[in-house]
Amino acid sequence: MTVYRIAKSKERAGDLSGTGAFKVGGRWNNPGFFALYTSEYQALAMLELLVHIEESELPPDLYIITLEIDDKAPILELNDEELPKDWRLPDNLVLKNMGDRLLVKKQYLGFRVRSAVMPDEYNLVLNPLYPDFNKLIRITRIDRLEVDQRLNPPVN
Repeated sequence: MTVYRIAKSKERAGDLSGTGAFKVGGRWNNPGFFALYTSEYQALAMLELLVHIEESELPPDLYIITLEIDDKAPILELNDEELPKDWRLPDNLVLKNMGDRLLVKKQYLGFRVRSAVMPDEYNLVLNPLYPDFNKLIRITRIDRLEVDQRLNPPVN
């Protein structure tokens, strides 16, 4: 399976540690839990980035990372029935706690979840602390991401 993520600098492009999510948390984890957020499509990875920053804050040096996950890797798919009705709301504590429990168990390399931005598409939240993480996932490409200037208008 191929997934994508966007890094805000070349130095961070090869970092699969989940430290960013550890520091600030995410939709599926509270601060203090390592998680690596990826998307099934490059465009979704960009949308997921854009909803978290102001137009004027779009970093000038973005990189798209292509990751290949071994087909034998244990990935949990969370069904809609398992999610609270308000799962798309920001800072949903139920989702954060659900993700924390999954990450702590280290039973799965990751879990596949609907995107709140594009609910018919999916993100994969990977667990960098999964025992065979480095054996089941590898970076296949790191490319500079040329952002269309319409996504980053000049500040007046």
